[in-house]
Amino acid sequence: MILVTGATGNIGRELVHRLDELDVPFRILVRDPARAATLPERAERVVADLSDPATLPPAFAGVDRLFLLTPGIGLDHTRHAVAAAQSAGVRHIVHQSSFNVLGDPMPAMGRWHHEREQAIRASDIPATFLRPGGFMTNAFDWLPTIRQAGYVLDPVGPGRYAPIDPADIAAVAALALTGDGHQGQEYVLTGEELFTITEQVKILATAAGQEIAVRAVTTAEEAVASRFPQGAPPALAEAIIEGFHLMRADTAGFRTDTVERLLQRRPRTFAAWCARNADAFRTT
Repeated sequence: MILVTGATGNIGRELVHRLDELDVPFRILVRDPARAATLPERAERVVADLSDPATLPPAFAGVDRLFLLTPGIGLDHTRHAVAAAQSAGVRHIVHQSSFNVLGDPMPAMGRWHHEREQAIRASDIPATFLRPGGFMTNAFDWLPTIRQAGYVLDPVGPGRYAPIDPADIAAVAALALTGDGHQGQEYVLTGEELFTITEQVKILATAAGQEIAVRAVTTAEEAVASRFPQGAPPALAEAIIEGFHLMRADTAGFRTDTVERLLQRRPRTFAAWCARNADAFRTT
């Protein structure tokens, strides 16, 4: 039995649908069953909360493989999940981490994910670590300024990166959960196309059939708002600003061939993602 945490998020939803296609037994841990209403009916639902260890035993009962995605910047959710996994006899954890753990020196975002990885390693449960770069779905964070004034805030200027479709992350996760030879592996996942924000916005505007301007951020607050439109706690805001500073300096960009090597196909393109989601960005 596979247990999926984060099942209602960008990656989790894709993973649940992929596991359903593979016709393997799986269960989803949800805090709010209503948010899982559109997920496959075959998915067994268990209401639990990673912040409350007392709720976890029913979710983990009979589970031998775990997809672990923990929200926020703290370590408690990971510790609680690992303890429940140990008690239940879980034999393999596939953990959603971040490519930021590769930084030298490691940025704050990387340190938080590194601590989670270390907590899993300390459990002695065999694990696979997925370390994706930026998500294509982060473009949804541009919606408030697009809808309000027709522009996207750009915090990284000439910096380039290779955004990945969460569906590709989910496909790799499904492979690791259901296949052999993935325990002990660390997979750094990116798309294959390197973009500046301006180049991404141009592709999105073409897909949406409307003009979308790009405006450079002028304050730290605008930089944070470009990624977290509703704001972020101080520690996370500082980490986001640090991350954007590093991205701005990386004008060559970073990408891997891991998705293609594992899935035996090329990663999904940003243009294809924009075509699938164009309606969300149309303002007329």
